[in-house]
Amino acid sequence: MSPADEKLWATLVHLGGLFFTFLVPLVGFLVLKDRGPFVRAHTATALNFQLTILIAYVVGAILSIVIIGIFILLAAYVLNIVFCIIAAVKANRGEWYTYPLTIPFIR
Repeated sequence: MSPADEKLWATLVHLGGLFFTFLVPLVGFLVLKDRGPFVRAHTATALNFQLTILIAYVVGAILSIVIIGIFILLAAYVLNIVFCIIAAVKANRGEWYTYPLTIPFIR
């Protein structure tokens, strides 16, 4: 895969996480993990971040019985938007990026 294609797919995987949570990074990781180190690293970090955000959403939904859950859901939503946009810009520039506050499920 050419470097331009790797950058494109890495960018699309990060942006896909905004709209389809962990599904786009999961499919991207499964399909593109053997296509190059750059796209593999970005799909793995996007998948790890989306799984971490999914955990935050579940915890927030459970704790929404108590008022704190609403704040957790709101914080996870904002962090998802901000960090996915930052990651997509970095991927489009050809830079390596790891999300902060992420549990490393896949290495």
